[in-house]
Amino acid sequence: MRRRIFLAGAFTTACALPIGVTAAPAGLDLDGTIDAIPGIAGIVARTLGNGPPLVAIRAEEKFASASVIKLAIMLTVYRAYDAGTAHPSSTLRTRASDLIGGSDVLAGTPPGKAWTLDTLVKAMIRVSDNSASNTLITAFSMEAINATMRAVGMSGSRLGRHFADVVPSWRISENVVTANDVATLLYAIERGAREGIATVATPQSCRAMIDVMLGNDDTTKIVRGLPAGTPCAHKTGEIDYVRNDAGIVDPYGDSPYVLVVLTRALRDVSAGEAGIAAIARRVDAVLRPRAAA
Repeated sequence: MRRRIFLAGAFTTACALPIGVTAAPAGLDLDGTIDAIPGIAGIVARTLGNGPPLVAIRAEEKFASASVIKLAIMLTVYRAYDAGTAHPSSTLRTRASDLIGGSDVLAGTPPGKAWTLDTLVKAMIRVSDNSASNTLITAFSMEAINATMRAVGMSGSRLGRHFADVVPSWRISENVVTANDVATLLYAIERGAREGIATVATPQSCRAMIDVMLGNDDTTKIVRGLPAGTPCAHKTGEIDYVRNDAGIVDPYGDSPYVLVVLTRALRDVSAGEAGIAAIARRVDAVLRPRAAA
């Protein structure tokens, strides 16, 4: 197949998060909750105000991204829409080498089948389809996706490989993100959508990305800790010893906030997921007390 490459737009972000650990507000003490995670966690929580994060723990440390880095792939696609070099109805044909396990939508389909960009992005974010992700990486190029991350201030993050059926331990660190980088991206998307300004993409694309993320069907981590029915535009990630989640909680509500929890070296992944849910429950109770009541 002849590879098609789409060029992204040239938006820059004006909303980088501060570096380092910041003090939490009164009532937002996560020490005991974090200690319950059987591994290492990096956490950023922030409101949509102009101040620093309310919580920033290991915010600049690199963690294996798992599928959370798919947010950067989505952003690259939407910036191409904004630049006019691609359209949601544009089609891509899959390559045999891009079709792997962990692909609920593309599973069992033959190489060469055409898919619209809109379908591939939604499959990648909502059910974390790995074949859809690989098809987008191949079309847009790893270099372009990394350039997108650099352009929007995700300086500690990197896409180093396609997704695979089995990832050897020595390759886990090839796709990495920091909690601060991911929070920066989500903050910019929410701010662009809410304020109607160009941040990392146009306001229309920011709103569209939120709508895609709202369709994520994984309820095992952040969503699990929120009051039932709370909208959460998020992306999860899972590989051996790693459970991640990053989202905008209640993006169209009165008090939205960004929460990113990355983990590594989990001795018990189920406990890791429960720990992420407990952090979300605690943060939500402080930042949206009426909703939690």
